[in-house]
Amino acid sequence: MSGGHHGRVGVLGAGAWGTALAQMLASDGREVLIWARERELVDEINSARSNSIYLPTATLANTIHATGDLVDMAKLDALLVVTPAQHMGSVLAAMPAHPHDLVLCSKGIEAGSGRLMNHVAKDVATGSAIAVLSGPTFAHEVAAGLPTAVTLACDGGEKQWNRISAIIARPTFRPYYSDDVIGAEIGGSVKNVLAIACGVVDGLGLGQNARAALIARGYAEMLRFGEALGARAETLAGLCGLGDLVLTCSSTSSRNFSLGKALGEGNSADTLMADRRTVAEGAHTAPVLVELAEQRGVAMPIVEAVHSLLTGGAPREVVSDLLSRPLRAEQGPAG
Repeated sequence: MSGGHHGRVGVLGAGAWGTALAQMLASDGREVLIWARERELVDEINSARSNSIYLPTATLANTIHATGDLVDMAKLDALLVVTPAQHMGSVLAAMPAHPHDLVLCSKGIEAGSGRLMNHVAKDVATGSAIAVLSGPTFAHEVAAGLPTAVTLACDGGEKQWNRISAIIARPTFRPYYSDDVIGAEIGGSVKNVLAIACGVVDGLGLGQNARAALIARGYAEMLRFGEALGARAETLAGLCGLGDLVLTCSSTSSRNFSLGKALGEGNSADTLMADRRTVAEGAHTAPVLVELAEQRGVAMPIVEAVHSLLTGGAPREVVSDLLSRPLRAEQGPAG
């Protein structure tokens, strides 16, 4: 196997991001195994070199092979775990064994339990070393070989970082080291919800000044929440926090932004949420984030506003409430 000295790598989950990561990994000619839940998707990837549902823009490398069998994935040295956040626990639990290294690439918080993805993985894959990969990464750009940089957070020290960075680094895909796994996760989870808010502002036609203000105030919420959970501010100021926030809060390439835009344009939340296949991760994260923030006494008015919109609130009223909050000092412990 080409590139075998780096360890055999697989991707768990064949959505847009999983498929893009497989394409990125295969860009230097190494073999990559990708697991897809749907039988027809496994067949399409293997026979047509395409994923027409999730990543129609890409023609997949010949060294990417798809499987529907978790037994195949358990035999690899390292796995990028890119299942939807709400299903990560069940997919990992269904595996007969777990590779030495798991790199979590899904951004979200488990509804019901309130667990971050690294806690979910540590509870299920007790023998694996867990890392988190997060940053400004639109799938279609990564699949096309356009350059990006990501945070690769490892709390297992230099050996773990050296192993994993050697497996995933490519000329156009640069990992930066962090040991703040919680910070890397919080950045990715919170920004999905904030991107919905920015989409709403766009859908209502409120302009770019309002969106920039919302990004700045949303970033303050991300910092407050992160601090309450033990994340470091400099992690959230990096690629996995601010970097990702800026990307997804200003582009219809973001599913979260697109969902918000559709809400702002007057579409009903129920209708938008009914399409389970492409529902934005931020929609699942918002209610659990509101709950965690309340438990810890963290003011997150923008996140609360998104939650209210997703449960049927009228966009114009919710946003005007947000914009007419009492005047006070910009920096401070409150919201």
